[in-house]
Amino acid sequence: MDIIKAVVFDLDGTLLNREASVKIFIDKQYERLNKWLNHIPKNKYITRFIELDNRGYVWKDKVYQQLVDEFDITDLTWDELLQDYISQFKDSCVPFPNLISTLEELKNNNIVLGMITNGKGQFQMDNIKALGIEKYFKTILISEWEGNQKPEPLIFQIALDKLEVLPSKCIFVGDHPEKDVKAAQHVGMKGVWKRDDQWDNVKAYFIVEDLQEILLILNKWSHHIIKS
Repeated sequence: MDIIKAVVFDLDGTLLNREASVKIFIDKQYERLNKWLNHIPKNKYITRFIELDNRGYVWKDKVYQQLVDEFDITDLTWDELLQDYISQFKDSCVPFPNLISTLEELKNNNIVLGMITNGKGQFQMDNIKALGIEKYFKTILISEWEGNQKPEPLIFQIALDKLEVLPSKCIFVGDHPEKDVKAAQHVGMKGVWKRDDQWDNVKAYFIVEDLQEILLILNKWSHHIIKS
């Protein structure tokens, strides 16, 4: 049996509570740019942004182009709205509960940490820094900067190489059943699913509701090793 030596995390929906962060950001954006947006009811602007954003899977150039068109926004361009998003989103980042304490305890137990996230390089790094977690990770891979993205095996392999661990000694924690869990399992890592209510029947090594449950998984695993 393999002793777990590393844990690699996804960012959005796993460490960063993106849903909560988006709601805070878009509310602030409406207030900040109210002079140009006040012909739109606030709740309509917020609701439509969230719909078009599609949980972050649609980049915001498309979202803002659609909003400008639908709401007849004339004194702001979609690019100005996009730049506001890029520069201001980091100030609305909300972590999931027990984020820092979980990372601290993993580090204290000599578990090496990595992160793989799809997205724009500087934008994602700004959000990671806003959460105050950059220092905990030996390696952080962001798809734009790597020229490769999940679920492609290469980006997982790069992380393993940088962490200097075998896949069988590494857990990957993410919220997406295919791009995170299945993709990690495909390269031999142990895929842990951080539950997201939009999916069910996800096959994973373990399923967690809260980040601190990862510590319980490692404790169970190490006891199992000892008994074996």
